[in-house]
Amino acid sequence: MATQSKPAAASGAPNYLVPFIIVTALFGIFGFLTSLNNQLVNKMKEIFNLPHGPAMLATAAWFFAYLVFSVPSGKLIEKVGYKRTMVISLFIMVMGALLFVPATNASFVNHMMALTFHHVILMTFSLSFLMTLIAIFVLASGVTALQTSANPYVAILGPESSASARLNLAQAFNSGASAVAGWFTARFILADTTRVSDPASQAHMLQMPYIYIAAGLMLLGFVVMFLHLPAVTRSESYRPGTDSAANKGRSIWSFSHTVLGMVGIFFYVGVEISLAAIIIQYCQAQGISSVEIAGFLVTLYYLFIMAGRFLGSFLMKWIKEQKMLVVLGIFGVALLLVSMFTEGQVAIWSLVLCGLANSIMYPTIFTLGIAELGPLTSKGSGVITIGNVGGAVIPFLFGALADVIGKHYAIAHNLQYVSGGLADKMGIQYAFIIPIVGYIFIAYYGLSGYKLARADKA
Repeated sequence: MATQSKPAAASGAPNYLVPFIIVTALFGIFGFLTSLNNQLVNKMKEIFNLPHGPAMLATAAWFFAYLVFSVPSGKLIEKVGYKRTMVISLFIMVMGALLFVPATNASFVNHMMALTFHHVILMTFSLSFLMTLIAIFVLASGVTALQTSANPYVAILGPESSASARLNLAQAFNSGASAVAGWFTARFILADTTRVSDPASQAHMLQMPYIYIAAGLMLLGFVVMFLHLPAVTRSESYRPGTDSAANKGRSIWSFSHTVLGMVGIFFYVGVEISLAAIIIQYCQAQGISSVEIAGFLVTLYYLFIMAGRFLGSFLMKWIKEQKMLVVLGIFGVALLLVSMFTEGQVAIWSLVLCGLANSIMYPTIFTLGIAELGPLTSKGSGVITIGNVGGAVIPFLFGALADVIGKHYAIAHNLQYVSGGLADKMGIQYAFIIPIVGYIFIAYYGLSGYKLARADKA
């Protein structure tokens, strides 16, 4: 077991600038890869000739890893410490990125496999598609462990009173990297598809970008391994917590503010991904025919998140983070109500501005959810990280509701239900009720859900 680090002596304040910069770079990594995977869905539809449902398995495979590995990642932190967990997670991510090489091998793309149940063929996939899903799952498993360790690590390194501000600052680079992923995808993955027409050649185009990603992750893994970072193995060294929290025999699930924080993350991630995924289609339904302009608005959405996190980190010197959470939750509800009942530019910009409403939500919910857990911080981080699975569940529910409403509207008004049509627009607008529910819960969490129960304070 790694040796336990002691807090710095009172005579000299510890300097956490270098550790903070390094871990902030890791935030950029998992933000970039998550956004990259979300945009990979359209490419997989094109390569493997898939309908919407099976193509969304790429997103489901990614976020399913959070459900499977979040709690085990917390236990890994307890055994080997935060720094070693970061290193292990980076090398797992290298393995996942390299798995894209055999997955996109031309000889596998046209090799078909049938998914059967009791001798009934449910769905037919290419072997390459199934291997790609495995590669996505392995890569996401490493991201899960990295996120489970990096989020509380940033919160621990410094005064608890400024934990939310530090995490918002680090998460701002996460959002910036998400915006960069859009450019990277357009430049290296979605570009020049007209040069090749067969699926095997298009799948082969995925290989080199992921080889570069694997090389970069391996280099970063060795950098983190050999650089000096405070080797925090037990959180009470940096965050003592309450006497109640120090009871290691107590289940982490008994802390209501942590469990509600997990639900808040579930809603937040689902809302962020749902809105980002629908912007292009919504813009087309509202009259913007240029895919380039619509794509730029997606980038702008992420840039609003980044800018809001920088601004929020600054404002938290004077405004309590939970109050900002309430205000932005209400702001998100207002923006979506405007978008639901307006047309054209007003409807589009009120949706894009939701990026500003989303800005501080993830890091603020996270830090409030692990507050005063003491030695249970790593377990709390694992529990809260499970909430990321909302990125698979809520977009699916949002899309399904939009389809149902849109089709019913088309039938009722004798219209054809097509992408970008009037019925499609009406379906999307009324489906905004799902992210509105998410914003309402987040506002509730900032109002009272974050508070420790009396039993937790005892």
